[in-house]
Amino acid sequence: MNESTRAHVRIALAGLIIVGAVWVLAPFLAALLFAAILCLTTWPMFAWFEARLKGRTTLAALVSTVVLAAAVLLPMSYLAATIADAVTQLIGLLRPWFETGEYAPPAWLAGLPLVGESLDAYWRKLAASQSELTQLGKQLFEPTRKFLTASATLIGQGLLELTLVVLIAFFFYRDGHALSSRLVLLAQKVGGDLGSRMLVLARSTIIGVMLGIVGTAIAQAAVALIGFLIAGVPAALLLAAATFFLSMIPIGPPLIWGGAAWWLYDQGETGWAIFMLVWGLAVISSVDNFIKPLLISRTASLPILLVALGVFGGVLAFGFVGIFLGPVILALGVMLLESWLSPAPAIS
Repeated sequence: MNESTRAHVRIALAGLIIVGAVWVLAPFLAALLFAAILCLTTWPMFAWFEARLKGRTTLAALVSTVVLAAAVLLPMSYLAATIADAVTQLIGLLRPWFETGEYAPPAWLAGLPLVGESLDAYWRKLAASQSELTQLGKQLFEPTRKFLTASATLIGQGLLELTLVVLIAFFFYRDGHALSSRLVLLAQKVGGDLGSRMLVLARSTIIGVMLGIVGTAIAQAAVALIGFLIAGVPAALLLAAATFFLSMIPIGPPLIWGGAAWWLYDQGETGWAIFMLVWGLAVISSVDNFIKPLLISRTASLPILLVALGVFGGVLAFGFVGIFLGPVILALGVMLLESWLSPAPAIS
């Protein structure tokens, strides 16, 4: 076997090993990436513990992991249990409404200004066809039940994934120094100066996206707390905390302020229920549309349009972790494009 053949065999073997490693790690790729992102953004906390524990890296990693678990897993476990219970109760409330065929409009509908009487009349016209409406209600109940059950299941799966993320984070904390030095060396070997700059950009973009998400969550929780207090919703602080954690998923906050509006209506507080709906749509859920891109673009040096496209496109392509990966990939793409389009140095 000549030298050329041996080189091709080595390349093929290395390629097979890489493909095999990626194949094995593929089911855990999202958890690995999210754990790396969490460790990167919380590294100052780990460094503080490591300094206070006099360089005992493993113990510092354990303490940091416990803090991370307390900050992420405990509140999410409580919320998952609460939402699962609420979904069961909601299905129980919806079943009679869908199956009995009693679709009379609520008394407050006719009292709405300008459009109340028209909506009430239209509702009663639809309800007049009792048999068809009852059959439609029965047909709609099962898809509604499946959607609500699937939503609760999704939250439970997310909790399990976060548990895996926290476990992986321990090893990233413990071996973080060695991993970072090898990553820097790899970037230099593969891309030279451009690779090093891309690594720095990836780090700043990831931190910027995390700050944007956490900042948006804080803002949504704050305005939600104000709305709950104004409307007199009980356990306003707990609901605001739930809004903070659920703001990281697109349909998260409406589950909280929508449930609060439902409770107010059920208590006979129709006006406050309408206020809660308007406040939720116009204030709580609208915060996400402009604060998150603004915070990310200021920290990550990425235009707001690309941030928005990166966040939404990343979610569609990669799921939850795509919130972080989307802007990072676009930022690296912009750097490559700028490097390619930059004029070559003049030859003297």
